[in-house]
Amino acid sequence: MNTLRNKVQLIGNLGNDPEIINLESGNTIAKFSIATNESYKNASGEKVVDTQWHNIVAFGKVAEIIEKYVVKGKEIAVEGKLTTRTWEDKDGMKRYTTEVVCNELLMLGK
Repeated sequence: MNTLRNKVQLIGNLGNDPEIINLESGNTIAKFSIATNESYKNASGEKVVDTQWHNIVAFGKVAEIIEKYVVKGKEIAVEGKLTTRTWEDKDGMKRYTTEVVCNELLMLGK
């Protein structure tokens, strides 16, 4: 059961081209967001599509693959873990963000 701790799997479409950061150390970071859609019928029987956006970050070889092959609109599957970062903004306010750290990637579609 330990392999199920903090495991996330998502299939979605990229909202924008990935942001690629090449560090002085030679490591690569890819940051992007994907949209997942869920549809249901409301009380009136109308179809409603609920879109959720997820922030994804990848490092190393996975980031290099993303840099070469993944673009806006591409459907992908990601697997990773949830992480939350904190920082202080310019006004001294504490801010938080939750991301999926991607350790596996599968390109779907054409």
